[in-house]
Amino acid sequence: MKLLQIDSSVLGDASASRQISQSVTQRLRHDHPGLEVHTRDLAASPIPHLTGLDLAAGQQAPEDRNEQTRVLAELNETVLREFQDADIVVVGAPMYNFGIPSALKAWIDRIAIAGKTFRYTEKGPIGLSGGKVVIIASTRGGLYSEGSPAAAMDHQEAYLRGVFAFLGVTDVRVVRAEGLNLGPEQRQAALSAVLGVSERQAA
Repeated sequence: MKLLQIDSSVLGDASASRQISQSVTQRLRHDHPGLEVHTRDLAASPIPHLTGLDLAAGQQAPEDRNEQTRVLAELNETVLREFQDADIVVVGAPMYNFGIPSALKAWIDRIAIAGKTFRYTEKGPIGLSGGKVVIIASTRGGLYSEGSPAAAMDHQEAYLRGVFAFLGVTDVRVVRAEGLNLGPEQRQAALSAVLGVSERQAA
């Protein structure tokens, strides 16, 4: 069994989403001896944002690529293969300005590929990535859960759920800590509660 852990926070060791994603992964290691874990840190090693050269590289035959498009194609193919090979994907996803970090969007642009992770049909698109479990380690400074006054501003979890559903993933779980910027006591309470939940969600 293979697990892919994606982290996207720019805060390093101070990141709440990294703390949660690591907790989830540790629990899964415990529950599944022999679990093969691969990590990709999108802040430490950013994937370039999608450009026309990336699209050209994907359409060219290998022998027709120059050095620049060869490097891009190899990176894109590696990122896609990591996702396709994973049985479990743990995504550390903090909310930045009501959405996801741009580095995480760049990663999604490399895995949402027609003919690879979804395909178009006469009846509409069909996801090709079923059978995976995706666990989103979600953190927010404010309160955006359903029922909160600011719930309509959630373009983070809603987006991620939609993307993975589009790719055919039916088992998407969210481990959420929010209100983290509402004071130290609220932050500690949210993290303490969610770290216990992360272990139950991963089980």
